[in-house]
Amino acid sequence: MPSDLHSLKIDRERKRPPEPSKWATRWIVLGVSLLVLLGVGRVVYSTLGAPAQVQTVRVSAPAAAADPGSVVLNAAGYIVAHHEIEVASKVIGKVAWIGVEKGDHVKKDQVVVRLEDTEYRAQLEQAKGNLANLQSKLLELEHGSRPQEIDEARANLAQAEADLANAKLLFERNKELVAAGVVSKQDFDNAQYAYQNDVAKVKSLQQAYDLVKVGPRQEDIDAMRGQVEQAKGLVDFDQDQLDNTVIRAPIEGTILERAVEQGEFVTNGFVGDKGAKGYVVTLADLNDLQVELDIAQNDFAKLRMGQKGIVTTDAFPDRKYDGELAEMSPKADRQKATVQVKVKILHPDSYLRPEMNASVAFLADQQPNHAQQAQPVVTVPASAVQNGAVFVVLGGHAVRRAVKVASTGSQGARIEAGLIGGEDVIVNPPSGLKDGDRVQIKGA
Repeated sequence: MPSDLHSLKIDRERKRPPEPSKWATRWIVLGVSLLVLLGVGRVVYSTLGAPAQVQTVRVSAPAAAADPGSVVLNAAGYIVAHHEIEVASKVIGKVAWIGVEKGDHVKKDQVVVRLEDTEYRAQLEQAKGNLANLQSKLLELEHGSRPQEIDEARANLAQAEADLANAKLLFERNKELVAAGVVSKQDFDNAQYAYQNDVAKVKSLQQAYDLVKVGPRQEDIDAMRGQVEQAKGLVDFDQDQLDNTVIRAPIEGTILERAVEQGEFVTNGFVGDKGAKGYVVTLADLNDLQVELDIAQNDFAKLRMGQKGIVTTDAFPDRKYDGELAEMSPKADRQKATVQVKVKILHPDSYLRPEMNASVAFLADQQPNHAQQAQPVVTVPASAVQNGAVFVVLGGHAVRRAVKVASTGSQGARIEAGLIGGEDVIVNPPSGLKDGDRVQIKGA
């Protein structure tokens, strides 16, 4: 116990650490005080010092963009088929059969009408027979003479030569006898005539024999070929005429009008309301509809090609269809002071019919391919932009704002982000100007 109390006794002989110098403590206190004074001086200077003189420009507020959903023009017209076709006949004839009714849907190349074709078939058969005849003659010319024909020509020539020899002998004998007065002058003339006749016959048969051996001339063959080609063209024409008695739908669509009945006469030209009909049916694709409108010239400037619109009809006012301006007439109607336009109905349905009354509400241009135009864009002098930022004056201080420059041109820098308009922007800011510095607008 006494030993424990002895261990608790303070050893006053142990060395203590040296205390700091009084001069070191004074220098530390002096340095801290100096820093505090400098900070206070900076604050006082920035608050009470002379503000920097700057020149500013007021940024104009951007023009309000049109609401993409707003209606710029309403117009009324009627629905039309983009391509309405009057299906006509290419030949003249009487309707033997018609296979469609008004409102029927037909496929492309579907048969809609047949005409009587008896006369056209007969003409085709006649043309085919004429062609076959000419083709046979051409083959005969191209193959030349047959051996039998050559032998026959040679035999005929030999017989004529024998007759000529006999006639010559008789002629010479009668010539001597007439000189001696034994035969009459008449017998001599007969013998002379027979001889001359046989001479001419031999010459003729000789030429015939030569022609048979050589064969037909090339000119004759070419002429016959031309006749064959002409006959082929006539066959093709008559075949086409026969095929045209079957009238087919040129496109897929709906029958709008059935113009003829069985037994009526159809012509291949327009003849009016009486007599023969110039067409058999009217056809259109009801999936390709437009609204035809007459726009007043005063409102025409509000429209452009491709502009969107909402289409409604008097028959079904609760149904709305998307439309797009697809056609503008290249000329105006001087008497009505209008310009005709057509709006394509993008997604028509079975409720729509050609000639229905329809209205179109044209919408403001959305310009979907230029999204940046939907953002407010302001313009500032190009000298106001430094390192992607500008200084604006707020409460007598310069406030730095980062901006996004869309483009820079002769009229200045177009700012699409960072400014909204109405700010006082410092032009040509001093090089030492910092965020928060006091500034004074020159002339203020």
